[in-house]
Amino acid sequence: MSTLDNDLARQPGAESAADPVRMSLLGFLRARTKQEWAADQDLFASGVVSSLFSLELLQYMEREFQVTVEGDDITLDNFRTAQAMAALVERLRAGAPGEPGPEL
Repeated sequence: MSTLDNDLARQPGAESAADPVRMSLLGFLRARTKQEWAADQDLFASGVVSSLFSLELLQYMEREFQVTVEGDDITLDNFRTAQAMAALVERLRAGAPGEPGPEL
């Protein structure tokens, strides 16, 4: 990664080309909502994400990244931002348990 890439990665909302999960999630969001999203933008506060759309996000994540999201992992905090969803995918791939939070 170049110095410029490192600088961009440290900026709030900046996406790194080295994060394919986050980029894929942002691409899905862009395609479905017809607007651009920052990785740390709160999807629920935006008013764009409904409970039905959150289910679409869940299905997309499971299908695209071959993970199963269930139980304590189905929380608002895990789906609030593309960054949080990418972290969830990485944690599930690693087999690490999550912390319980408010359910969707």
